[in-house]
Amino acid sequence: MIINESISIKPLHALLLGIWTEKEEKTTANSLLLELSMLAKTAGIDVAQSELIKLRDKSPATLLGKGKLEEIQSLIETCQADSVIFDIQLSPLQQRNLEALWNVRVFDRSELIIQIFAQRAHTKEAQLQVELARMQYFLPRLLHAHDDLHRQKGGRYGTKDSGEKQLELDRRYIENRIQQIKKEIIEVRKIRQTQRKRREKSGIPHVALVGYTNAGKSTLFNRLTKADVYAENKLFATLDTTTRRMNFGSHGLILTDTVGFIRNLPHGLVAAFKATLEEAIFSDLLLIVVDASDSECEEHLKTTRMVLEEIGCAGITAYIVKNKIDAGDVNPHLAADFRVSALTGEGFPQLLDFLKTVIAR
Repeated sequence: MIINESISIKPLHALLLGIWTEKEEKTTANSLLLELSMLAKTAGIDVAQSELIKLRDKSPATLLGKGKLEEIQSLIETCQADSVIFDIQLSPLQQRNLEALWNVRVFDRSELIIQIFAQRAHTKEAQLQVELARMQYFLPRLLHAHDDLHRQKGGRYGTKDSGEKQLELDRRYIENRIQQIKKEIIEVRKIRQTQRKRREKSGIPHVALVGYTNAGKSTLFNRLTKADVYAENKLFATLDTTTRRMNFGSHGLILTDTVGFIRNLPHGLVAAFKATLEEAIFSDLLLIVVDASDSECEEHLKTTRMVLEEIGCAGITAYIVKNKIDAGDVNPHLAADFRVSALTGEGFPQLLDFLKTVIAR
């Protein structure tokens, strides 16, 4: 493992595995598997096949039982996959054992999301936060590799061979780099705090767009501010926080576009991006953007609220904006304060009138 290089997981021809237990609805498991497929495509991975597996008892060593392991081995050979991606987080032991059993690259949802973030982070702050998440993810896996090597030597201590020395060097590098990145993020946060205090002194209201990934926040942001923030119909098309001023005559407000949320987001990424999400934490008002055309929009809204609570935004006044109504409203019973189409402009007069009242408060 070369620690100081980006994770390289493409081009890959991957078998995707969703895990379904009796504790959850099968429809939810299928939805998560579909989401995993979208994540894989965002990362540039070719999806060979997707399979949903019912799991009754988890094996600490391999996650799956012998029968399922053989079944998946057959699937790998049939679809000629060179990698397997799980929709749940694997332990370092499970990941290593599965790779040894199937002789293919094996990784999980967390590593896939980290890779996407690494590909799409453009600002210095976002790049630092991605690197921190990546280092924190790989450190326990490296330590497990070190333990394996020690066991292979029969648990004997003494002169270290070249492999063990390299593992030790990698471990020290990661631990030192984690501390260095944390210090750099603190400095970035100080700069952001200075900018925020400057805005607060101006008395200009601050509104943040938040919501599930691919809800259309950046397209909405572009139409509201006439900006040109990158927007694409992909999960995590936007990672970098962008702030613009919206003017209404001689008055205005500050509008911020933030990174999207996702179900089962690796905790390390939530923590790593907290500095970026501080733009939401310190806003005066939140616009929670929901994709009205997505059958999972209610579940996405629940996830968004959970993440907002986790990062300290639960007390901020929030309004729900149903976006993409041009593509249909699949859940009309889900209440919303505004119904808009960032693509066509439908519903924007009402949203703009509301934002004017925010300035007048």
